Amino acid sequence: MHKRESSEEPGDVALAGRLLFLAVAMFGFGFLLVPIYDVFCEITGLGGKTNEVAASVEESVVQDREIKLGFVTTVNSYAPWEFSPAVEEMTIHPGGIYEATFIARNLTDQHKIALAVPSVAPAQAAKYFKKLECFCFTPQEFMPGETKEMPVRFIVESNLPDYIDTITLSYTFFDTARQTDASTAAVHTAH
Repeated sequence: MHKRESSEEPGDVALAGRLLFLAVAMFGFGFLLVPIYDVFCEITGLGGKTNEVAASVEESVVQDREIKLGFVTTVNSYAPWEFSPAVEEMTIHPGGIYEATFIARNLTDQHKIALAVPSVAPAQAAKYFKKLECFCFTPQEFMPGETKEMPVRFIVESNLPDYIDTITLSYTFFDTARQTDASTAAVHTAH
């Protein structure tokens, strides 16, 4: 009287197969999202990403055009640092090579390693902002209480669109040891 219909089983298998395919596709999309985003930002100049490798450029100053360049720094909320630009703003000419200095100080009595991640706003200006020398993306070692001056040499290319007259270079300073500790803790709690 309670015979199970055999037509339900193939439907259940097909549904499980579709759900499994969907899960694998979602994982694959999530895995590829970061490289796809990086390529998209590189092509379009969106996202405020600057070059990660020092650029090689020739100076060609446009004397009759001035750009206001502002500097902003952020320290991750849990990071024990002071981090600031030596000057908050400068006026530059596109095509000229300039240098700005950032000052960081380890506020602890321990050896620390920090990492600075840059961003440029407006995002359209990022592809014209080229770093020639930079402390960013390179782990910076600090002894207890040490203060460092960290320069960045850059050029804003002379073909920067006319509608851009103000650029902001911002850096976020991270304590890499805490990031490593947090990643390790997350892995250990997952197991």
